Amino acid sequence: MNVVWFKRDLRVEDHEALSEAAKAGLVLPLYILEPELWQQPDMGYRHYIFLHESLKDLNTALQALGQRLIIKVGDAVSVLQDIHERHRINALWSHQETWNAWTYERDKKVKQWAASMDVQWHEPAQNGVIRGLRNRDGWAAKWYMQMKKPICDKPRLLHAIAERSSQMPTPEKFGLKVETSMSGHPIVLQKGGRSEAIKLIYSFFYERGEGYTKEMSSPVTAFEACSRLSAHFAFGNLSLREIFKTYEQRKQILTQMPPSQRGSWLSAMRSFSGRLRWHCHFIQKLEDEPRIEFENMHPTYNGLRENSFNNVYFEAWKTGKTGYPMIDACMRALIATGWLNFRMRAMLMSFASYHLWLHWREPALHLAKLFVDYEPGIHYSQAQMQSGTTGINAIRIYNPIKQGMDHDPEGVFIRSWVPELRHLNSAFIHTPWLAPQQINGYPLPIVDEKTARKAAAQQLYGLRKNNTAHAQTAQAIVKKHGSRKSRSGLKTDKNQSEPPFHIQLKLPF
Repeated sequence: MNVVWFKRDLRVEDHEALSEAAKAGLVLPLYILEPELWQQPDMGYRHYIFLHESLKDLNTALQALGQRLIIKVGDAVSVLQDIHERHRINALWSHQETWNAWTYERDKKVKQWAASMDVQWHEPAQNGVIRGLRNRDGWAAKWYMQMKKPICDKPRLLHAIAERSSQMPTPEKFGLKVETSMSGHPIVLQKGGRSEAIKLIYSFFYERGEGYTKEMSSPVTAFEACSRLSAHFAFGNLSLREIFKTYEQRKQILTQMPPSQRGSWLSAMRSFSGRLRWHCHFIQKLEDEPRIEFENMHPTYNGLRENSFNNVYFEAWKTGKTGYPMIDACMRALIATGWLNFRMRAMLMSFASYHLWLHWREPALHLAKLFVDYEPGIHYSQAQMQSGTTGINAIRIYNPIKQGMDHDPEGVFIRSWVPELRHLNSAFIHTPWLAPQQINGYPLPIVDEKTARKAAAQQLYGLRKNNTAHAQTAQAIVKKHGSRKSRSGLKTDKNQSEPPFHIQLKLPF
């Protein structure tokens, strides 16, 4: 018997592990709910709900093939050992996974168990992340090769195997706090499951996506203009290859249309396709160097913020009460919806790291629990990038006042999420502390923006200026993690090894 261990690949379509296991014999599809995983500081209620919905769809798809999904609760080695004793596992199949440190250590234990039981563990790749990569030379070409492979056929039939499946425990069983509302706004999270993902694919590629290039930067328009597929990628309801091929098909249709009929669609599709590649580009960093989940990518920045963490600032930032309307609106929107567009995510992290001078690790963990589409490989690389600790990226400190004026000039988004400012004159919506009358219930700015920004810049630039050791280490980081010029013609900045800033972000599609 072959066990297909589902992890972050909750689908039957384009699922190489399932396809190959079915060719080899009987298949037991397995999902293991690991209590210890859900105790990790980056895991939260909203992830569990999305998972639950995704597993329902997966089970429906598997039942249509003849074998339901088997859910087990416990640690992976114990669960696999129990199944092995009763069914004799010939081979274990699962896709390669680049996730948080806990899952990395768990996989090491499973590997030891499989070897001790003489169970062969097959781990095909499911995206463009390459295991055992020495450097980034030729990485983009390899990514394209992976994306252009044919879609894996799903099995036509799975023969049923008698095995007990556990009920999905409630979130409370894992100590996950149920979320209901925030500042008068109900918690309305994106739904999980492949059926929801398919709806989003159609609506984005054929209805919502035309303004993607211009509208993804503003939270006023991004909730509608962005594809909203990132959570489905994070849980594997879709494969990246499926979406890449959907993009290619849509592009071919558009190129055959007269320019007057295709509008801005080609531009939108180009913008979107670039982010598919950057998705894997950032996960590759964690695959190559797992320590960046915890440690500064560049050691020059060790000790920079660790000993000056201000918990009062942190609490104000977490709850959307910093006194800066755009910061607070974004945080409150994120808490209530589980999603935020890329520029605003970067702004939140930048403000925490520079203006509030908080070490990136704690803010990153807090955001990880809020993002339904949390993807560790992208998340921690981006947290460090927006905190200035990679050593290879330009230092960019967002001015939250300017960001508000640029991307929410009339205060539409701010008024939606900060009801204390709902009736404030537009002239003061981005600087309410300058209004003639004090706003009841809304705090004054927690720090002076200009002073805090200047102090942060001086410290960061001071570490880099005329620092030979810094430059040498940065060169090594570039070799290991830096992007290369791609076949699509997207060029990197001449002073960096990373993509230009407008695609240098968290990548919520």
